[in-house]
Amino acid sequence: MILPPEEEFRLFEVLHQLAARWRVLALSALAVGAVAVAVTFLRPKLYTATTSFVPEASSAARRLSGNLGGLAGLAGQFGVSLGGDAIQSPRFYTEVIRSRTMRQRLLLATFPDPRPDAAAGDSATLAVLLKVRGRDRADSLEKGARRVGGLLEIKADNPTRLLKVSVETRYPTLSAGIANRLVEYLNDFNAETRQSQARERRRFVEGRSIDVERGLRDAEDRLKRFYQTNRSWQQSPETIVEEGRMRRQVDLAKELFISLRREYESARIEEVNDVPVLTVIDSAVAPKRRSSPNRRLALAFGLVAGFLGGALWVLGRDYWQRASRG
Repeated sequence: MILPPEEEFRLFEVLHQLAARWRVLALSALAVGAVAVAVTFLRPKLYTATTSFVPEASSAARRLSGNLGGLAGLAGQFGVSLGGDAIQSPRFYTEVIRSRTMRQRLLLATFPDPRPDAAAGDSATLAVLLKVRGRDRADSLEKGARRVGGLLEIKADNPTRLLKVSVETRYPTLSAGIANRLVEYLNDFNAETRQSQARERRRFVEGRSIDVERGLRDAEDRLKRFYQTNRSWQQSPETIVEEGRMRRQVDLAKELFISLRREYESARIEEVNDVPVLTVIDSAVAPKRRSSPNRRLALAFGLVAGFLGGALWVLGRDYWQRASRG
C-alpha cells in the first residue's frame, strides 16, 4: 500500500521522534517489565491438574445409534444427541459438573491436607482448605460453590465425546485429588441415575405383568367354565362363535403376558448391569510445574506495555511543546 506524500512525511516524523528518544522507550519498557515480573512474585503459585474421559453410552443407546448410522455421528459433531441417551452427551456432563449440587459435594469432600504445617495423614474438607467463610452454613456453601466453580475448566469435544476437566489450586496434590474425585462422583451419578431409571421401568413392567397374568387366569377360567357347561358346543353355531371369541381372548392375554415377562427379565438385568461408565483416558496427576503466574508472559506483556506507554509519552510531550511554541 502506497501512502500519500503528506502521510509518509508524518509517519517518518513520528518514527524519527521515537528513534531520537530510544533511551526513554527502553527505560520505560524495562521499568514496566520489571514491575510486571515483580508482581508475579507477590501472587500465589497455582498448579493445574487435568483429567480426560469419554462417557460410554448404555447398550440401548448404542443399539439406537447403530440403527441411525451416520446421522447420529453427524448430529454428535454439533453437540446434538439423537435418541434417548442425551444424558450421555458431553454437553450434559459439562452441565452436571457445573451444577451447584456437584460443586457443593466437592466442597464438603475430604482430601489429604497439603498445607506445609499439616501433620502427615491429616485431612480436611475442601471448604477448610479454600478458607471459605460466610455468615451461616447456607452462605458458606453458596460462596464455596462459587469458589469451586472458579477452580474448574471444562473442555468438551463433541465429535470424539472427549471431556477434559482441569483444576487449578495452590497445591499440586489437591488439584489432582479434586479432578479424580470429580470423576468418581460422576460415576456415582451415572449409576444412581441409570439404575433409578431401570428400577422404575422394571417396577412398571412388573406391575403390568401381574395385571395381565390375572387377566389371563380369568380368561382361562371363563373358557374352562364354558367347556364344562357346554359339552356339545361344537353342535351349535352360537357356541362355536362364543368358544372362538373366548379362545382369542386367552391367546391374546397369553402373548401379552409372555412379552411382558421377557421385558421384565430384561429390565431386571438392565437395572444391575446396564450402567454407563466413564472411560478415563488420563487420570489427573500432581503437576511438577506451576501453571500460574507465568513470568515470561508477564515480562513480555510488561515490555510491550512499557514501550507503548513510553511512545505515547514521547509523542504527547513533543506535540505539547510544539503547541506551546505555536
